[in-house]
Amino acid sequence: MIADLKPYAKYRQAEGGWLGEIPSHWTIRRMKYVVREINDRSTSGKEQLLRISQFTGVTQRHRADGLDGPDTRAESLVGYKRVEPDDLVINIMLAWNGSMGVSRYAGIASPAYCVYRFGQDVHPWYFHNLLRSPDYKARIKASSTGVVESRLRLYSDDLGRIEAMLPPPAEQAAIVRFLDWASGSLERAIRAKRKVIALLNEQKQAIIHRAVTRGLDPSVRLKPSGIPWLGDIPQHWDVIPLKRTCSLVRDGTHLPPARTPTGFPLLSVRNMVGGRLVRRPDDSFISKTDFDMLNRSFVVRPQDVLMAIVGATLGKVAVVEDIGPFQLQRSVSILRPRPEVMAYPFLATFLRSAGLQEHLWKSVAFSAQPGIYLGFVANIPVPIPRTIAEQVAICNGLQLELAPVDTALSRMEREIDLLREYRTRLVADVVTGKLDVREAAGRLPDEAPPDIADDDPYLDEETEPGDEEAAA
Repeated sequence: MIADLKPYAKYRQAEGGWLGEIPSHWTIRRMKYVVREINDRSTSGKEQLLRISQFTGVTQRHRADGLDGPDTRAESLVGYKRVEPDDLVINIMLAWNGSMGVSRYAGIASPAYCVYRFGQDVHPWYFHNLLRSPDYKARIKASSTGVVESRLRLYSDDLGRIEAMLPPPAEQAAIVRFLDWASGSLERAIRAKRKVIALLNEQKQAIIHRAVTRGLDPSVRLKPSGIPWLGDIPQHWDVIPLKRTCSLVRDGTHLPPARTPTGFPLLSVRNMVGGRLVRRPDDSFISKTDFDMLNRSFVVRPQDVLMAIVGATLGKVAVVEDIGPFQLQRSVSILRPRPEVMAYPFLATFLRSAGLQEHLWKSVAFSAQPGIYLGFVANIPVPIPRTIAEQVAICNGLQLELAPVDTALSRMEREIDLLREYRTRLVADVVTGKLDVREAAGRLPDEAPPDIADDDPYLDEETEPGDEEAAA
């Protein structure tokens, strides 16, 4: 059905210049005539807290521990902005990267956000897709106020001046119906691949756990480790607290300095990607004075091992490479192995093992979000071969054994990326009138698209938990 889609029969040049050609029967209306800002505030703070993601739009924010209450650093949610279903919610500080969406839920959102309600003859979910399309994200970025990308803000007047494509109401509904069906079909394909990825990761974790607790020789004589979740270990291995294997065990700064437009990067768990610490286009910065002050306490070095100790990605591990000077936020622990005792690849591999990860989550303390104390990290029992040579050999052997699994994982991830890219292009072509879906929408079966889960892994790609509330 998607392959049969064709352009409209007639086009015309759109007003405003940047939109190019649009179907001849579509109109152009500035956003200030499409939406009006709502500033209705909560008097109880007890409504469902909502969050905004550039990937999944508006979702419900739940506590990671499953208990009642909001997942937020704010002391009170009184004064947060009320949101009704079909309202448009925009994170004005991240609108330039698509952090906005129409809400399916009633609830409340950060006072730092803007909430808008649509007028008559407008289908909210058509605009949900239109405003998040690449052309409109670029227009929103150009219309936002600020000096550098990470500090751009989309105020209501800025939004109001943006030109909006407006198909007839019945056609907006047809577009939404078609995109719900197409997105649902693609989401089911993505979820099927995610299930395969989950199985491959289980296999990978089992291989890693066996290697870091038994070594590579299946015939080696074993002894009890004395740690239930470790089980038996080779007779010539030792079990010692992690703090005895490292010359540095600490976390990042608890009092992050004020952000600046430029300067030195202040990185977080968001920068831990694929087992490495990486820079991102939207990194926060601090001044040289504040950077130098933090450096008097600690400096992160290449070959340090990082582990997330706060938040939904608790247990994530990365090894530091030479990416230039930076500082770290408190959600990350910094572990510096003593080279005569512990090879840093072996420590990083052990921290990623299934047994250790399960131990971490069973030991979590909950407040607004899950976390473990630095003292707990320091006392983690670590099984280690007595020689660095054996540690390195285990890591090298693992690399060979895991190569087919890693290849399969990379292929699945790439296929998911391609499906997402295809979905983005399809949505953009439909909402901007490059493809006519009216006939196709009329032939669609009645089926509900799958919901985007609130625990979608892409939610972790937003700001650190609570940052938006702090910014308010």
